[in-house]
Amino acid sequence: MNITHTKLQPFPLSPPLNHHAFLFSRKSFPLSRKLKHAHVKNSPSFTSSLYRKRTLLSYGCFGISRSGIRSSISEVVEEEKQKPALVKRAYPFDEIEHKWQRYWEENRTFRTPDDVDTSKPKYYVLDMFPYPSGAGLHVGHPLGYTATDILARFKRMQGYNVLHPMGWDAFGLPAEQYAIETGTHPKLTTLRNINRFRSQLKSLGFSYDWDREISTTEPEYYKWTQWIFLQLLKRGLAYQAEVPVNWCPALGTVLANEEVVDGVSERGGHPVIRKPMRQWMLKITAYADRLLEDLDELDWPESIKEMQRNWIGRSEGAEVEFCVLDSDGMETDKKITVYTTRPDTIFGATYLVVAPEYTLLSSIVSTKQRESVEEYQEIASRKSDLERTELQKEKTGVFSGCYAKNPTSGEPIPIWVADYVLGSYGTGAIMAVPAHDARDHEFASKFDIPIKWVVTPNNGSCIESVKAYSGEGVIINSSNMNVGLDINGLSSKEAAFKVIEWAEKNGKGKKKVNYKLRDWLFARQRYWGEPIPVIFLEDSGEGIPVLETELPLTLPELDDFTPTGTGEPPLFKADSWVKTIDPSSGKPATRETNTMPQWAGSCWYYLRFMDPKNSSDLVDKAKEKYWSPVDVYVGGAEHAVLHLLYSRFWHKVLYDIGVVSTKEPFKCVINQGIILGEVQYTAYKDTDGNYISADSADELGEYLPEIIPEERVLKSGEHFVLKDNPNIRLTARAHKMSKSRGNVVNPDDVVSEYGADSLRLYEMFMGPFRDSKTWNTSGIEGVHRFLGRTWRLIVGSPLHHGAFRDGTLVTDEEPTMEQLRALHKCIAKVTEEIEGTRFNTGISAMMEFINAAYKWDKHPKAIIEAFVLLLSPYAPHMAEELWSRLGHPDSIAYEAFPKADAVYLKESTIVLPVQINGKTRGTIEVEKGCSEEDAFTLASQDEKLSKYLDGKPIKKRIYVPGKILNVILDRQSAKAGSVQ
Repeated sequence: MNITHTKLQPFPLSPPLNHHAFLFSRKSFPLSRKLKHAHVKNSPSFTSSLYRKRTLLSYGCFGISRSGIRSSISEVVEEEKQKPALVKRAYPFDEIEHKWQRYWEENRTFRTPDDVDTSKPKYYVLDMFPYPSGAGLHVGHPLGYTATDILARFKRMQGYNVLHPMGWDAFGLPAEQYAIETGTHPKLTTLRNINRFRSQLKSLGFSYDWDREISTTEPEYYKWTQWIFLQLLKRGLAYQAEVPVNWCPALGTVLANEEVVDGVSERGGHPVIRKPMRQWMLKITAYADRLLEDLDELDWPESIKEMQRNWIGRSEGAEVEFCVLDSDGMETDKKITVYTTRPDTIFGATYLVVAPEYTLLSSIVSTKQRESVEEYQEIASRKSDLERTELQKEKTGVFSGCYAKNPTSGEPIPIWVADYVLGSYGTGAIMAVPAHDARDHEFASKFDIPIKWVVTPNNGSCIESVKAYSGEGVIINSSNMNVGLDINGLSSKEAAFKVIEWAEKNGKGKKKVNYKLRDWLFARQRYWGEPIPVIFLEDSGEGIPVLETELPLTLPELDDFTPTGTGEPPLFKADSWVKTIDPSSGKPATRETNTMPQWAGSCWYYLRFMDPKNSSDLVDKAKEKYWSPVDVYVGGAEHAVLHLLYSRFWHKVLYDIGVVSTKEPFKCVINQGIILGEVQYTAYKDTDGNYISADSADELGEYLPEIIPEERVLKSGEHFVLKDNPNIRLTARAHKMSKSRGNVVNPDDVVSEYGADSLRLYEMFMGPFRDSKTWNTSGIEGVHRFLGRTWRLIVGSPLHHGAFRDGTLVTDEEPTMEQLRALHKCIAKVTEEIEGTRFNTGISAMMEFINAAYKWDKHPKAIIEAFVLLLSPYAPHMAEELWSRLGHPDSIAYEAFPKADAVYLKESTIVLPVQINGKTRGTIEVEKGCSEEDAFTLASQDEKLSKYLDGKPIKKRIYVPGKILNVILDRQSAKAGSVQ
């Protein structure tokens, strides 16, 4: 055997570490028992196909009982003392990974040149860049990053120019809160957190172009965020308005929504009210139709597109005026305009509802009811919009003491004030039709308001008076010839059209398209954000945009970040910065002291990655035209609405002014699933301390939960029970990872014990990329074992002292047909699954290949090299090392990805059913074109079929090549033989 040994390049491996974490052997108890107690086996994220089961069983990827990742170095050191001095390792991942990460960094392997060959195809793959929190990454974060890295590496190897950058959405509330608590400047906190995040990402081997790294907090970056704001301002898309904010009198500051919990401040538990303040707004509503229409062109999940459609909330209806009546029932000059999507039901409007913040409320409320209305307004001001519109909450309201006239029926109807109507939606007033709207019906029933039925179902079924009928149908009780309107007998659509026609003709209303989408509140009373580039003249208050040549307008240095207590933002304290001179008039002026929201910097960062060092333009036109749009954008579903909607809005504005060449920023969006913490088992005790079964805990009323460790848990059928008392059923649930639950798994610990390639592979192997799945530390051992087997197949087993030999065990011999077929089947499957982002089944295909390769006596270099190329996007550190050992001086990163040859994908064998006397008794695997005699011989040798054939006389054989073999036994001869 001619064995190839290749010296390592470019760095020698460091001496092997003696560490217990490198011992990865199967536990001594049977595999069946491991499977019995495994969480992973029972997880919905693991598919049930036979193909997948075979590979899982091969590598022990069903959960193996094992303690979790060590959370502290001290525990590792303590256990190390009890280990022998020499430990065999699955493979030397610690040396390999550090070596190749150093190589990539020193050689800038993944740098995308500024001037690329534009004749080549491009592939721009982008992660939703993270906010660098102080907690660093947990194992849920690398899920999306690993997927985009596989795609980036795959496309590089296919000859694409790949843009795969990383940066930081670094302005934000947490850093400012930390500054208030500790006095540490947010800039220092942010830089420290960025350094930690960057270090963690590099330790996982992601192929980012770090030369393009950006942070939204850098003046060179937010100069262009401010520039975009000025373009919005020029076009009337940025304006100021009085809008309600979360005001905490005790703290003397405006709070973000996430700082308000159940109507009180998260910090201190002080009451929070809704208070109108002058704020900057962006007119996103001007782009509502385009944001809606262009969704159809996008390769996005339909669920995300539907969420955006619902958020935009386009509806067609009518605006109708209701005249306010005085105390004598006479019409006044005051009118309440309502918006309705069901003008066909207007005869059924038996009352009006206005929002507590409705602008005309103070002018129409009666003297008698004024105190009650003002008290109700104060209570409503403490609630968020979400709390007010919650469908399940009990409806509240107060009578205004005033009436309006229904313009169609001519009847006076009461005007109520209720918080389920929002001043920010429509006109802030609705006509209430309790017979045909569930909320209105509930409200009318509670306050004893008349209910009038005006629509019957098309099928003629009876209407239940106890609940509203909200569907369309045939109109009834809807005629008033005094005003010239009769819609009885019409369908809902015909009636709606006729009502709108009547309203427009008589000056009572008009057809109207409305949107749920509201203009974007674009100001925060914070220090740590982009300064808004506007000054206000002291004598007139006129707002003047800062000159573009003066950008960036940088943040002033502050030592005190606490709220002012007056409602003014912290920047108000920077007196020398706030006071300025208008350069055009020379008049004294003051700067805007609000800052932009965190959303601002993340709206356009994908453009800056194309040209991050450009000081004269936001992005070079030629570079933007080549790289746009982003081909694949990966991130969490929690950003499905606001971030994506705001980015699309800004992009369309930039398209209109000629900065970008595409109508949409992101061609394809993928939402990765959530990785939940490990399964947590909970038992319940009664007040006497006795365990009770989980299925009866709710009946008991009072009970005490207790977390049960895994070693005390037994799987029993579909449930989990206490091992020492199987009658006690437990609850088993996986929660989202959070510090408060204590279920966060640090990727640093996983990398230390198993290596980055194992973590990458496990996160992709857990289940379909888009599905949520449960973390199981023991499950990572299976993929680690697969990598160890791959290493030993190519390099060999460790020597007696624990180190591994140089070079490889591959041969220079020509591959056999069997080997070529196994390889090209693997190539085809891995290629198809990467392109379809079905990474888990791509890994299964590689596991199948390694299983097959272990049965070969020899391993030709041509076969092994191709497999290492397949492995490279998934486990880049190991692939680089093996590629180097196979004799290649350059990185594997730009080598051509293998292509499957159709010649080797044709199956040479088929499965042939075998019948005995016309009844199928089994199958055999035969070569295509197999003769009848060969097929019969194989059937006779088959363990299952031979018992039907051995010693039995055969009457005849019926053979249809490639279809069936039917053996007819001579029963008469068999009987005669038995008589003799």
